[in-house]
Amino acid sequence: MSGPSPADGRHGFVRRLRDRADRSAGAFADRLRSGELGSLPVLLSLASIWLIFVSLNEKFLSPRNLSNLSVDIVGTGMIAVGIVFVLLLGEIDLSVGSVSGLAAAVFAVLNVQHGMSEGLAVVVAVVMGTAIGALHGFFLAKVGVPAFVVTLAGLLGWNGLMLWILGSSGTVNLDEEGLVALLTGYYFHDVAVAYGVAALGVAGYFLVALKDARRRVAAGVPSRTPAGIAVRTAALALIAFAAAFVLNRFQGLPLALLIFMVVLVGLDYVLRRTTYGRMIFALGGGVEAARRAGLGVAWIRISVFMVSGTMAAVGGLFLASRVTSASQASGGGNLLMNAIAAAVIGGTSLFGGRGRVWSALLGVLVIQSIASGVALLGIQAAVQYMITGGVLLVAVVIDAVSRRAQKAHGRV
Repeated sequence: MSGPSPADGRHGFVRRLRDRADRSAGAFADRLRSGELGSLPVLLSLASIWLIFVSLNEKFLSPRNLSNLSVDIVGTGMIAVGIVFVLLLGEIDLSVGSVSGLAAAVFAVLNVQHGMSEGLAVVVAVVMGTAIGALHGFFLAKVGVPAFVVTLAGLLGWNGLMLWILGSSGTVNLDEEGLVALLTGYYFHDVAVAYGVAALGVAGYFLVALKDARRRVAAGVPSRTPAGIAVRTAALALIAFAAAFVLNRFQGLPLALLIFMVVLVGLDYVLRRTTYGRMIFALGGGVEAARRAGLGVAWIRISVFMVSGTMAAVGGLFLASRVTSASQASGGGNLLMNAIAAAVIGGTSLFGGRGRVWSALLGVLVIQSIASGVALLGIQAAVQYMITGGVLLVAVVIDAVSRRAQKAHGRV
């Protein structure tokens, strides 16, 4: 009796691949029906925005414009990262704009007017942001003042302190060759750097995803298939190397973008891979349940606002670096609204308990892409505000609808 033929083996392999693909497609459809949309809405929005603007002005996707865009997103993106932490608790921080401006003013005055070294002035400015966040968290967690009121008072108070520190001059110019100025002014011109960072990021993602899948399989819980990991890795590689190619066609990899990506990876690890991160999600899912589970609710709240204050100060330094000055306008304008909108548009829920650090990157890309496209077309800034407002409303509606769908399927 003869054994199975090679053709039978090939047919069996194809059949197994088809069955696995059908199961994956079915699982994806089930997630969509149950409201687990992930980053799909913001990615579609970003693609639509880019297609619209490039059809109106081909310079939108030029290496110069995309390189400038990659630097412009960093200051607001850093602030938005801190907002993500606060929103995960279902709270809000309205003071981040003023804190960012105050940090820039403190750095500028200490370094330029008082001769303090740049490194030490940076540390003082960032630690000040951390202390302000701790103060806000204390009034929320220990005194019981709503976050909206505490941070609204901070918005006014810290802005007043910034104006007082800057004094009658109103503007302090930074050293254009100094450390802070180089944060957004330095580029790695060697093409190998951008491609090396892209390769390192893709390899790191693949190894972490594979390790996570094996651990979940060993624990008997659902996990991504090797084929699914390979597809995601290939998509990430395509994006990463395309970005490296475009950046190398202008001035190379910006230092600001590299720092931003390192911060995102580090804080994403904190949120998704540490006990502290899991406690934040647990508290965002329900305060009373978290308290009964023995979590230190007050400490978590205070620490999250410390993260927000710290990231606001860091973002303020990057924004000051972009214009090489600190002025009475620092931290003002639409910065606060853009930072909050970036976190929400990127997929962080206003209701708490759902979101990722990468939401800040996706959201700020949407907002800054709109600003860049409007500027290239010579359209009034009013149009930018209207478009951004519309995108924000759509993001909140999607969040509310998806949350309702998850409740209906028993997933919230």
